[in-house]
Amino acid sequence: MAKRIFQNPTWTPTATADNTAMANSVYMAIEASGATAGLNVIEIYEGGQATASSVNIMVFARSLVFGSIPTALATPVGDGPMDTRTAALAAVPVTYVQAGTGPSRTNTALTARLNLSFNAFGGIVRWVAAPGEEWGITGVTVSVSGSTLSAFTGGSVGLMGAHIVYEPF
Repeated sequence: MAKRIFQNPTWTPTATADNTAMANSVYMAIEASGATAGLNVIEIYEGGQATASSVNIMVFARSLVFGSIPTALATPVGDGPMDTRTAALAAVPVTYVQAGTGPSRTNTALTARLNLSFNAFGGIVRWVAAPGEEWGITGVTVSVSGSTLSAFTGGSVGLMGAHIVYEPF
């Protein structure tokens, strides 16, 4: 399969507690396309665009509840293959920043999370998985088949841009 990039060039996250539906346009959500489908997240990048010091307590975490009726992506947000020779996928993973009801992060202490906090006043975070240590998303079962990049409670969120590089399987 070919690697893809889900990107949102400029957005302001909102600090949201676990197990709470997120408002539209304050998260980036990615889910598997079906029961036998999956993907590996290879890289997450965040770049600060705030005009003053602002701590974004960002986490990439499993979803406790999926977003209902995800809205199709609209520019400038996008999701596409990195290689121009990539054939169209039969079932494209679901990526979105808006939904009828937003997704919510898991509140389970035994579920993996990546802490990607940074100062949005020009700070950057780039998480890259070592080979064989990619973040896996599989099937349609809650807590393993969807994840979000979003702000946790606390801090003072600021404008940022982000991308998620992943590979469907």
